[in-house]
Amino acid sequence: MSIKIAPSILSADFARLGEQMAEAEAAGADWIHVDVMDGHFVPNLTIGPPVVRSLRPVTNLPLDVHLMIESPERLIPDFARAGADRLTIHVEACPHLDRTIRQIRELGVMAGVTLNPATPLSALEEILPEVDLVLILSVNPGFGGQEYLAHSTDRIGRLRRMLDSRGLERVELEVDGGIGPQNAAEVAAAGATVLVVGSAVFNQEASIAANLTALRERVHPAS
Repeated sequence: MSIKIAPSILSADFARLGEQMAEAEAAGADWIHVDVMDGHFVPNLTIGPPVVRSLRPVTNLPLDVHLMIESPERLIPDFARAGADRLTIHVEACPHLDRTIRQIRELGVMAGVTLNPATPLSALEEILPEVDLVLILSVNPGFGGQEYLAHSTDRIGRLRRMLDSRGLERVELEVDGGIGPQNAAEVAAAGATVLVVGSAVFNQEASIAANLTALRERVHPAS
């Protein structure tokens, strides 16, 4: 299976955001990952629907929007209108999770669900058939550039088995946090289908194209 790579703009240079997104697309990125934080659900504040709206005409890639916000149902329509292709919400932020997933779908957007690293995978069991994507956070949410939590590999594997045993192979298994050339192969081998990569793509050490090539070589080594 081909592994998708979704560069996270949280690590990009916001003064050159459109330019860097274009570089990532030209270099073969599959999705663009957009981290939305409200300063309440997580201890950071990032962007809102106007930024997503400004990004939509800049790229042909799917905009994969991760809502790390309280009461996401308030802003889901705004992000859908702004051009999000996928909206992922947190189990912990949604007391009426099924209703909120249905809200996303009714707006014509693919629906994803995620949970914090210490939340049991069992919290996802009832909603799995209703979603297009499940996101495993391999760091505690709120900041970019964190170190990969080692126990995440086991969680990815357990979720992969949970999906496969229920015939839900169509559901994307996305992983976000601390992924780079050093562990991309491990994460993919555990069962991930989408790797969110921030500082390993957007950095001063090499070009965006070179960084994406290095990642692809790790998850799709030449035979």
